[in-house]
Amino acid sequence: MNVRFRPLGHWPHADTRPRRSRWTFTASWSDTLRLLERELDHLDAGNIVIQADFAEDDIRLDGFPRASARQPSHPGIVVSFESGYGPLQYATDAHEFWQHNLRGIALGLQALRAVDRYGITRSGEQYKGWNALPMSTGGPTTVEQAATIIASYSPAHPEDVIRDDVIRRSAIREALRQSHPDHGGNSSAFDLVQRARRILEAS
Repeated sequence: MNVRFRPLGHWPHADTRPRRSRWTFTASWSDTLRLLERELDHLDAGNIVIQADFAEDDIRLDGFPRASARQPSHPGIVVSFESGYGPLQYATDAHEFWQHNLRGIALGLQALRAVDRYGITRSGEQYKGWNALPMSTGGPTTVEQAATIIASYSPAHPEDVIRDDVIRRSAIREALRQSHPDHGGNSSAFDLVQRARRILEAS
């Protein structure tokens, strides 16, 4: 699966309290990855990023957490990717462990796909509530959209990318590096980052 983990930075939503039991799921990590891969394949997902409460040093060069990585202090997971329905993003911290939250997202994607399977929708309406960026097909059109794209490649928050010149320059460099086809990205992601960079530099 062509996916990379990135540090979460901070949890962007209200904390779920109380969280579900650590015994909610008994599936193995490999089963969770297989389920997630299958559901993302059904969505023709690309540029897949999983944000978790890891440090940069906890993530291997191939984009996955090291076996020796510390257990994140916050279990929240954010999964973002491009799809045939536009950029989508799913997040949850409903479970005690980050692995369980990732499985929850995979199961949620499976449930959303069932809506199509049973003929309730015809054009993926069930995904529209999770559009990550309300942008036109030409790419980002506002500073906020551009900052969200750039921040998705770094621990920075979009507001910091807008306000802080140093953070913005660093985040742009990292986004350009990660999205470049020579570093595991692809041409469409690199083009999107370039468009976002131009908007931010002109602001």
